[in-house]
Amino acid sequence: MDGEAVHAAPRKTGMIILGGGLPKHHICNANMMRNGADYAVFINTAQEFDGSDSGARPDEAVSWGKIRASAKSVKVHCDATIAFPLLVAETFASKRESERERS
Repeated sequence: MDGEAVHAAPRKTGMIILGGGLPKHHICNANMMRNGADYAVFINTAQEFDGSDSGARPDEAVSWGKIRASAKSVKVHCDATIAFPLLVAETFASKRESERERS
């Protein structure tokens, strides 16, 4: 995974993290090898008060160099099974709407 992130330059990379824990840790670290991700969306119900990796906000990842300071990032406090389908649906709906406007 680290090699894929490093060789992504000069392209931009982004992360959509559903939940957290070890997968979040490895995906963020892979982007650290290329001076951080350009986009990040964290979707989980974890809170930061317990010090867990899952609960960490994007600005914590910025301080470690896992997300670029200039990146667009957000943490969504919601169950991933609710938020992710809505995110995907809106993405496709926006594309369809822009295609209609061009016609």
